[in-house]
Amino acid sequence: MTKQPFILTLFIFLFFNTAIAYSQELKLANLFCDNMVLQRGTEVPVWGIAAPKERITVRFAGQKVSTKAGKDGKWMVALAPLEVSKTPREMAITGNTEIVLSNVVVGEVWICSGQSNMQFSVNNVPETKALLASSENIRSFEVKRTVSFEEEDNVIGKWQDTPPSSAVAFGFAYFLEKSADIPIGIIHASWGSSSLEAWMPRDMAKEFPYFKDIMDDFDADTETKNRINTALSGKEGWSNQEDIFMRRQPNILYNAMMKPLAPYACRGLVWYQGERNTRYYSGVPEVNGDNWFHRVIGMKEYGDVLQSWIRRYRKEWNNDKMHFSVVMLPGYGKGTNNNPDIDPASPTAMSWAWMRESQMKVLELPYTSVVNTIDLGDEKNVHPVDKLPIGIRLALAAEKYTLDKDVVAEGPIFKEVKPLNNTLVVYFKNAHGLKTVDGNAPVGFWISDGSMQWHKAEAKIVGETLVLSHGDIKDPKFVRYAFAGKPDVNLVNSADLPAYPFRTDNVIPIDE
Repeated sequence: MTKQPFILTLFIFLFFNTAIAYSQELKLANLFCDNMVLQRGTEVPVWGIAAPKERITVRFAGQKVSTKAGKDGKWMVALAPLEVSKTPREMAITGNTEIVLSNVVVGEVWICSGQSNMQFSVNNVPETKALLASSENIRSFEVKRTVSFEEEDNVIGKWQDTPPSSAVAFGFAYFLEKSADIPIGIIHASWGSSSLEAWMPRDMAKEFPYFKDIMDDFDADTETKNRINTALSGKEGWSNQEDIFMRRQPNILYNAMMKPLAPYACRGLVWYQGERNTRYYSGVPEVNGDNWFHRVIGMKEYGDVLQSWIRRYRKEWNNDKMHFSVVMLPGYGKGTNNNPDIDPASPTAMSWAWMRESQMKVLELPYTSVVNTIDLGDEKNVHPVDKLPIGIRLALAAEKYTLDKDVVAEGPIFKEVKPLNNTLVVYFKNAHGLKTVDGNAPVGFWISDGSMQWHKAEAKIVGETLVLSHGDIKDPKFVRYAFAGKPDVNLVNSADLPAYPFRTDNVIPIDE
């Protein structure tokens, strides 16, 4: 009498669980769709969901790769390295059903991310917009700007056979395509006024106590979470005020907009961000801030955190050679200082110069580049329109460091300084054809003796070096170049690329 109900219950349990399991439809991650660009020359992961233990086969470019979905329905295969192909082809994914993707090409894939200057529209840059009509073989995946409290498996968006909306991303893709003559795919994931912390995985809190404090506060802030959930649940989106509020929170942009991109095969990531972190000290709220969420890492520590962030992203993509190209913050402002007697153009003024120095620290890692923008920008506009040169320089860096082309990709970079009588002689790398763009003497150089009192230097080009002097300094020791918010600069090499800012002292400011 007791066995029959038990057997019946067991039968019903197994039947419904089997029905639920096998009703899970074969699906691909959203990154895999019509019009996509696949990365050449490396293994190409393809993944999705299906019924548990369902056998999945992916066919593309003569390859056939199979696997079984796990107990959770997730599956992933890896195609062997692919050759470049402009000719559109189909990819077939077969399980209990079949999915066929069309118009698939193979080329170079880059992620372009950051804040507002990466988001800045191509339509707002006349010189870049004019190139749209002549762009070829450029495709884009625009990641929807949203947030999540948990790491997501999928992004919202689709591949389109059109260039990206970002002026910087499009300029980069345009000149890279013209040089390499191969399809370029841009995955554009940016959001204005977002901090580095917004794009950081939660587990980086183990390495950085300040980030742990931020995440602990965030986890305990029910009011903030309710506000975000209310915005996300709105049927017609959210207001601009809520948009600003959400994009300034820690971690949740990474969860929704970056984590689901991994491990999509790509050559690298272009990072144009930092404006949000341009305070010298960490944890200083904005003047008009109303919440703890305004606390972010400052300029002094930014470079160290950015290095770890790059290493963490490479781990997520399982690619130690994933290239990171950082866009240096361009000229903006003349600097601020609590002492009104100090010239705001002085290299001691608190300015974006300190952030640029921090950004340059990424060059301590392999497979990185920093695109110099010290000759660009606008003293009064944090969103300058001169985005075209940035795209050109990003493309040059990609050509040199990822396509192994013999091109000059950088301007003069400081190598060493040596005293000579009452002068300092500065030696550079990439200094072939050292000159000024206006034919005048080089400007932007300041020198000091041991007193650390800075004076504008008289600069003279001698071959591929600079000789610096000042009549009041008999024993010069230190140099600072272009170390101001919006410095006047004119030094370039034969490729007309600007010299990088630098300083040879190690003094740390004590006052903001």
